[in-house]
Amino acid sequence: MTEELAQLRSITSTALLADFALGRGLPLGSVLRDTGLRESDLRDPSTEITMAQEFSVMRNVVKGVDDEPGMGLLAGMLCHPPTLGVLGFALMSSSTLRHAMDIALRYADLSFSAARHYVDDRGPEVWVVRDDSALPDDIRRFALERDLAAIQTIQQDLISIRLPAVRVELYVDAHPIYEMFGAVFGVEDVAFSMPQSRISFQASTLQTPLPQSNMSTARFYEQQCADLMESRHSRSGLSGRVRQLLIRHGGSADQTRIASDLDVSVRTLRRRLAEEGTTFRELSLETVGMLAEELLIAGLTVEQAADRLGYASVSAFASAFRSWKGQSPGHFGRLHRGRAAVRY
Repeated sequence: MTEELAQLRSITSTALLADFALGRGLPLGSVLRDTGLRESDLRDPSTEITMAQEFSVMRNVVKGVDDEPGMGLLAGMLCHPPTLGVLGFALMSSSTLRHAMDIALRYADLSFSAARHYVDDRGPEVWVVRDDSALPDDIRRFALERDLAAIQTIQQDLISIRLPAVRVELYVDAHPIYEMFGAVFGVEDVAFSMPQSRISFQASTLQTPLPQSNMSTARFYEQQCADLMESRHSRSGLSGRVRQLLIRHGGSADQTRIASDLDVSVRTLRRRLAEEGTTFRELSLETVGMLAEELLIAGLTVEQAADRLGYASVSAFASAFRSWKGQSPGHFGRLHRGRAAVRY
């Protein structure tokens, strides 16, 4: 599996797809076939899945609805800001549409879209350009339809008036069902069979203030988005795999053992971790610190935690813990003992 397909994603988009499929009469079993997902996963907003799993669900849905043009449009209409969790609340409290657009692009992995989008500022016009080259061909059109309908649905939820686009260009071929795109985006015609899909807006239009704007609330939810993305990033890529192996070994494995588990040389391990902006030592200290917290929260004494983590003495463990948390392990344990531990 490539790193992109192993990337962690919110369950949000997939849960909405499942709701759409159920509404079209598809059994949940066929929607989740060969994905490793369960119904309970869909109902838990904290669930995270891989991009590969999301693609598999979308593929099952596309097959189930016979891949008819326009089906993605119906799926996109189910997407509203509150369904996006903290990202949705950040959008609703943004100051302007441009502010909301910037947040949506910055935290795209918390959104409904599996494609990448970026902004091309051209003075009086702003182009939103779509890169869906990583999407498999058999779901690419459905995903485009779904995302375009979702963008328009969310825009009208944020501000009730329709803000017209300047131009819409789509990679798909023209089809009678797509005549609605012009009306949806307020343009006279839509250009089809283009090399890339993109939409242009007047820059001044994007400065339209949003009715629920609240900068204090927006900053709070933006920080929530940032924290969630950081937590997710820490569990992905090679760094995430190293952390998981260190956890499996109780935090005591050296880099030679971890490199062997990953079937790479120590030199390659160091180089690839450096490319991700970290080192084995940093990951090891971070992981041991996290394990120490969990052991103390679970009720182990300082002596037991030190022994479990392989420290030669309690004083050495206490010194290390104080450098991580700024407090003694005994004090930390008394404050947090009994609280549910979180495995990152």
